[in-house]
Amino acid sequence: MPQTYTFASWNVNGLRAVLKKDPSFIQIAQELDVDILALQETKLQEGQVDIDLPGYHQTWSYAERKGYSGTAVFTKEKPLQVLHGLGFPHLDNEGRIVACEFPEFWFVCVYTPNAQNELARIDHRMEWDDAFRDFCKGLEAGVLPAGVPVEREGADGNVVLQPEAGRGEGKGGADVVPEPAPMGEGHLPTQWLPLTQPGETVAPKPVVTCGDFNVAHNEIDLKNPDPNRGNAGFSDEEREKFTKLLDAGFTDTFRSLHPDLTGAYSWWSYRFKSRERNTGWRIDYFLCSERLNGRLRGAKIHQEIFGSDHCPVELTVDI
Repeated sequence: MPQTYTFASWNVNGLRAVLKKDPSFIQIAQELDVDILALQETKLQEGQVDIDLPGYHQTWSYAERKGYSGTAVFTKEKPLQVLHGLGFPHLDNEGRIVACEFPEFWFVCVYTPNAQNELARIDHRMEWDDAFRDFCKGLEAGVLPAGVPVEREGADGNVVLQPEAGRGEGKGGADVVPEPAPMGEGHLPTQWLPLTQPGETVAPKPVVTCGDFNVAHNEIDLKNPDPNRGNAGFSDEEREKFTKLLDAGFTDTFRSLHPDLTGAYSWWSYRFKSRERNTGWRIDYFLCSERLNGRLRGAKIHQEIFGSDHCPVELTVDI
């Protein structure tokens, strides 16, 4: 019998700052009280924060560049395994993916690269969008990408690490002895994790993916479409790639349940009193495999929650 889940996703634009605000991240997370909470743009390295959120397992992906990008997922149910990338080293060095497998579904948190001013990074973005679409379709089919750092639980209940984990990483090239880390606890450097191998498969299952996709899909999804046409986040190229993702068999859950709702935005510039005037963009999404379309129970945008230039988005679904 399907279980009802409630998920939330939030681009926090620097988690350390949100932890110090009132209400703090901890208070907001406790008030949301969802089954899975996904974060983007944490801007953290391993060990820089200690999040005490009772009842949740946590897993993190970090960018190689300090204070940049990063994703995290907090789950009440312990994942079967967690993937930290798409399988392409040049796309996986910014900590933009946390993909958790559960018995009945995959949950994928994503922070899509920004195309930047004058579309300076559009080629990278196009490559990312294609790779991400293939990644999600692969998970649906039960095919794991090769070469991705993966968290799996060993017989002792701890995450399995590479044999050379910590070697030469201390001061003066000394070895670091990794402490045992139970699945879903602690901050593990991804370079300590083993990599998925070619040909690995799991059971096919539906995918729920969420995060900051850095694109307003249609004109209804931003306050001022005309002056932003062709800009990063509303370029024809980015919108077409998002359409291709949906056409591959995924549903924009909020728009499915609220097809004509205007003013439903999840990001506002810090300039020009944009949030006060609700001059925003809807660039944060929950997408799901089409086979879940009949099980969607609710979708919200929490515009009442502050602390970032984004607000949380939420999905309730039976899986």
